[in-house]
Amino acid sequence: MSHQPIHLTSSEIASLWTAYMNDSMSVCVLRFMLKDLQDEEIREQVQYAYDISAGHLEELTALFRQEKYAIPNGFTEQDVNMDAPWLFSDVFCLTYVNQMARVGMLAYSGFLAMSARSDIRMYFTNALSQTATLYNQTTETAIAKGLYAQPPYIELPKESDYVNNKKYLKGLNPFSTKRPLNAIEISYLYMNIMTNHVGVKLSISFAQTSPTKEVREYMLRGNKISGKHIKIFADTLLENNIQAAQLPDVAVSDSSTKTFSDKLLMFHMSLLASSGIGNYATAAAASQRSDLAVNYERLSFEIAQYAKDGADLMIKHAWLEQPPGVIDREQLAKRKDQT
Repeated sequence: MSHQPIHLTSSEIASLWTAYMNDSMSVCVLRFMLKDLQDEEIREQVQYAYDISAGHLEELTALFRQEKYAIPNGFTEQDVNMDAPWLFSDVFCLTYVNQMARVGMLAYSGFLAMSARSDIRMYFTNALSQTATLYNQTTETAIAKGLYAQPPYIELPKESDYVNNKKYLKGLNPFSTKRPLNAIEISYLYMNIMTNHVGVKLSISFAQTSPTKEVREYMLRGNKISGKHIKIFADTLLENNIQAAQLPDVAVSDSSTKTFSDKLLMFHMSLLASSGIGNYATAAAASQRSDLAVNYERLSFEIAQYAKDGADLMIKHAWLEQPPGVIDREQLAKRKDQT
C-alpha cells in the first residue's frame, strides 16, 4: 500500500520559519556571550542554550532540504563581531537565557498546537522539552547563587470563597477605593516587571553599540518605554503594600564597539516587542480589576506602535526578511502580460 507524502501546512511552514529565524539569532548572541563568561556554572547554562539552538538549526536545515523548502537567510557569523569587547555581565547572561527560555516555551507550545504532521509535532515536542529543561536549570542556578528575584509573597488562603459583588471587577473610578490585588494579578505584574527589566538593559546595550543613528534612537526609545512600564507595574504593587522584588545586577559594559549587525538588533527588539504584546494580552485577560485590564491594553498599543515603527525602519534598510506566503496570482498574471 503506497502512502502519499504529507505536505507541510501553512501553520507548519510559518512555525518552522519562525523557529529557524529565532534560533539563528540566538546562536549569534549566545556565541558572543560565551566568549567572555567567567563563572563556570553560568557558562555551562549558556553553553547548553547555545547547543540547543545550534542543534535546532541543523535539524531544521535538513528538514528544509528534504522538503525543498527555501532555507531562510536568518543570521550568520556575519551578524556578530566576535572581536568586540565584552558587553554583558555573567549575571545578565544567566538572566537573559532564563527569560528567553520563557519566551521559547510559549513559542514552542504554540507551534506544537498548530502542527499536524507527526514529525513536525515531534520536533516541537522535543524543542519544548529542551527549552523547559533550560528554564529549570537556569532557575536552579540563579536560586543557588542568590540571583533569583522571588515573586512577592502573600498570605496562604485559609478558606475558599466566591465573589459576591460586582465592585470586585471595578477599579477605574478615582473616587472609589480599589479592592486589593489578587494573587493572579500580582503574578502578572511581577512577570512583566522582570521581562521589561531585561528589555531595559538589552536596549541600552544595543543603543550604545549600533553605528546607525536611527537604530540608536529607536533603542533609546525602547529603553524609555520599558522603564516607564516597570514604574507603572511597580507602583501598582506598592499601592497594595507589595514591594517589587530586588532584581539581580544585570549590568552591561560601557563598550560602544559594534557587536551585532543592525539587522540582528532590530529583529531581536521585534521579538521582544511581540513577546511583550502577548504577555500583556494574557495579563489583561487574567486580571479581574478593570483598571489593570485598561492599563495593559493601553501599554500594548504603545508597544504595537513601537513594533510598527521598527518594522518600517527594517523595511527602509532592507533588514526585514519576508516570511513565506501565498503566491500573488494577480502579480504573476501581470508579469505574464509583460512578457
